[in-house]
Amino acid sequence: MATDELRRVATVAWKRCALCVKNDLTFKSPREFCRHLREYHCSKEGGSFVCRYGMNNVCPSLPVEGVSDKDYEDHVARDHVCIEIAPFKPLSQNSDSSGSSRSSTPVPTHSEPSVVQDQYKWTVYHSKVNLPAALNDPRLVKRESDFFTKTWGEAFDKSDIHPSPHLPEITRDHFMRYIRKISRRHKTHVKNNETLPVASADVGKSCLPVDLFPALAARQTDKSRVELDQIPKTFLSPSFSLENPDTFNDVFPWAQIEATRHGDEGPKQSSKLLQEKMSHYLDIVEVQIAKQISYRSEAFFHAMTSHDELQEYMTKTCAAIKHLRDRIHHLDSVLVRGPLTIMKLTKTRSNYAKLYNKLKLMATIHQTQPTIQMLLSTNEFVGALDLITTTQEVLSQELAGIHSFRHLGSQLAELEKVIDKMMQADFVKYATADLNRPLEDRQNSSVGHKHHPIRPLNEEKLVAIVFGMLRQHKYNFIDVYREEACTAMKAAVKQTVVEAVSTADDINVEGAVGSLADQMRLLNFPQWMELLNEIFENLTVILRRVKAFHDVISEVINVAAGRNVHTQHRKVVENGAQHIHVQDGRPQEGEDTNDEEEQEESSTVLSRSISLHDEDADIMVAEPEYVKAMNNLKDFLCQTCEHAHDRCVKVIVARAKDGFLEKIGSNDFVTLASAIERFASECEHICGRKSMSLRGSLQSQANRFVNRFHEERKQKLSNILDIERWKQADVPEEFQDLVDHISATGKLSPAKKVDTEKRSASSTLRVGGEEYTVVGTVLILLKIIVEYCQCVEDIPTITPDMLTRLVDILKTFNSRTCQLVLGAGALQLVGLKTITTKNLALASRCLQLIAFYIPMAKAHFEIRLPAKQLNMLKYFDQVLKDYKDHISEISNKLVAIMGGMFELQLSKWEVKAPMPSACFRGVCKQIGKFHEAINELLPEQQVQDLFMSINLAFKQHLKQQLAKLGVSNDNGPKHGLVMADLAFYTGAMKSLAGLGSLDYNMESLWT
Repeated sequence: MATDELRRVATVAWKRCALCVKNDLTFKSPREFCRHLREYHCSKEGGSFVCRYGMNNVCPSLPVEGVSDKDYEDHVARDHVCIEIAPFKPLSQNSDSSGSSRSSTPVPTHSEPSVVQDQYKWTVYHSKVNLPAALNDPRLVKRESDFFTKTWGEAFDKSDIHPSPHLPEITRDHFMRYIRKISRRHKTHVKNNETLPVASADVGKSCLPVDLFPALAARQTDKSRVELDQIPKTFLSPSFSLENPDTFNDVFPWAQIEATRHGDEGPKQSSKLLQEKMSHYLDIVEVQIAKQISYRSEAFFHAMTSHDELQEYMTKTCAAIKHLRDRIHHLDSVLVRGPLTIMKLTKTRSNYAKLYNKLKLMATIHQTQPTIQMLLSTNEFVGALDLITTTQEVLSQELAGIHSFRHLGSQLAELEKVIDKMMQADFVKYATADLNRPLEDRQNSSVGHKHHPIRPLNEEKLVAIVFGMLRQHKYNFIDVYREEACTAMKAAVKQTVVEAVSTADDINVEGAVGSLADQMRLLNFPQWMELLNEIFENLTVILRRVKAFHDVISEVINVAAGRNVHTQHRKVVENGAQHIHVQDGRPQEGEDTNDEEEQEESSTVLSRSISLHDEDADIMVAEPEYVKAMNNLKDFLCQTCEHAHDRCVKVIVARAKDGFLEKIGSNDFVTLASAIERFASECEHICGRKSMSLRGSLQSQANRFVNRFHEERKQKLSNILDIERWKQADVPEEFQDLVDHISATGKLSPAKKVDTEKRSASSTLRVGGEEYTVVGTVLILLKIIVEYCQCVEDIPTITPDMLTRLVDILKTFNSRTCQLVLGAGALQLVGLKTITTKNLALASRCLQLIAFYIPMAKAHFEIRLPAKQLNMLKYFDQVLKDYKDHISEISNKLVAIMGGMFELQLSKWEVKAPMPSACFRGVCKQIGKFHEAINELLPEQQVQDLFMSINLAFKQHLKQQLAKLGVSNDNGPKHGLVMADLAFYTGAMKSLAGLGSLDYNMESLWT
């Protein structure tokens, strides 16, 4: 049984107690085992539990100072129940000495490596990829390429497996070195076996040791093995014990003896035979032992010789140990016990001092709540929060486990939440009071008072609240202020509209039915424009208050982040728990705000106070939070300006209903655009970013204005052309003044009205020393062109749209003129009998006047067009080319009319007396009428060019007729008659005004 206990195999940890081996306790469940450990192998010290289940009653996996009840239960379940124990020996067999007992005590083995002992040892836990578990997954029917990463992630399949640091990298060189080293010995061994001399056993035994002759030793070993095989295996078994019945029956076969008992000598012979057999077995064993001793006699006698020396060494060692122990006892009594007493007293005194300090700390902590109440009464939120945080740290670190303070931590946590709510409520109240105060101080926001910017209301309170929120890492106060600002702007706009509608004189508010927007639409443009300016001013005041809040909060966040920021001799208080009261240095309500000395004194006091406080600043805002807070603050300012623009857009859109803003004049629209641009620029100055919502709304209204502006003038031009009779019109003085103003300034702009005596209308329009005979439609078109250019100068943003529409107007006039004159459309519209040469010349002169001003219009638009849209100027070049082509077509038409007359007259011509012939007299008469019709309409040079073309056409028709009549340059009678008619024709042409100097070259008829 003792052997069975020594060979006990490993079993589950909770089955048996490793320390209670004598009692041989077994447990049926882990719960019983845990109860046993708590009752017999656990001690309670104060409120902590100490595990004693281990060597020397010390558990290696639990702190010596102990743990809580729950942690102890977790420890037992993790470290003592869920493990297996290795084979061990009972304590009873090794209790004679401390060393042997310690070595035989079973120690629980953990499945996980020890962090302390095995931290540099490579274990299976260093492996990354559990390949067998992945390949043997029964859920995977079909192997996929990514089955490694489905459960364990990307790092499972692609992770690098580092080799074990305790296993060297074996290469082929290791085996080659081993083979080279062993090959020599192997060759020597083989050679010795082959050259072994054949000698008798007696010679070998007497001459040389057996170990020198391997073959002889082998033969002796075989012989010994044969002799030992005669002994039954039972006697040679390691577990041989006569207490075992089976073993006993094998050794003493009583069944055989009992079977021969009835005989006389049977039992005696069987017993004697058994005795002799065992004696024989004993002799064999003794002989083999003797042989072994003889083989190793030299080592045996050497050991016997050394035994006496070892005895002497042991005697001396024992004496030295006894002497050493005596000296140690002496040192212990003289040098150890006294100093230990002193150290004990010193430790006791230190403990008393710690206890005293602990009691003082407890007394201080006891006064925490009254102190916090006092700080909150003065709005020192940061100080109260710092005190709460410090108290919580003291309670958790230095006063942990104090029963009287068990509820103080939760009370302080609740008090911290109350402070958060107080700060939120105070901030909302402050924001409402600051934004909704009266707007009478708007003069401070004007351009002329930039040296006296608006400051927040009760700035010290704002700084204290914001520092408290930053201390708690609460940044939502920016969103709260933005919402309050949006609400304040909405209320301000609504109140301004109500006041404007109620104070208007010419509208009946009581009888107006509908919303406030419907009532606002009853205002005329000047009243509405005054209302819009009032809204802009009120919103500017609110935005400047928001800007002041933004500046203060920006400085506070900079200081809280540990950044020194000075702005106009002013620094914000860093710690909210200590306010800087500068009420005496700041102008109070009712005092003169322009007193520069008081303001300078206020700034000096504020800067000095903050500088003193800035030395002990604590960083309450980390760098990432600082960047995020400053971005939110910048976005808050821009979003507030965007909301102000949105409110203004709603007012403009509400008034623009039914096309009101489209029907106003260009001057009124310029007034509206200027007001909007001023407000947008002010907002841009406040937030530092352009806002496109208001400008976009203005652009949308401008597009509608442009469309209406263009449609009105295009319709007007079309209507005038429909009733135009294409007769010369008198030029009123205002149009002559307009042309003179354009010539003087070089710009297409309207002339200023000057009260002078009324002049009579002239028959022509004088432009740069040249007179233009025009119809009334052209004068209206010229005025329209000037209006387009002036509108572009007033509203530069609509330049591209106005350019396309002006080109459309010019193309419309050109095409309609072509339809009415060249196309004879005026015959049906106005009832003209025919289109005369005078009508054609008048149309040509009108086109020339407009073509004269097209380059000036192009230069006017070129200055105001954006660089990326300068390619739009090509439209002016195209329309100018169209005008010139149209003028050429009219000239060709006039020449064609005269050519038809020439053909008709010359077809009746006969070369006979009297001279001049009737045909040539008719031709000259028609030419005279033609000259009379166009001479007063067209300038002299154009008349000359036109008559040169007419003369060329006449010569062509005459040449053809001469060819028909067979007249040649032969100085015959017919030639003389023709020359007489030609002389009459030339004289008649030269007698016309302005045509006398022309060379008609009649000699070319005969070439």
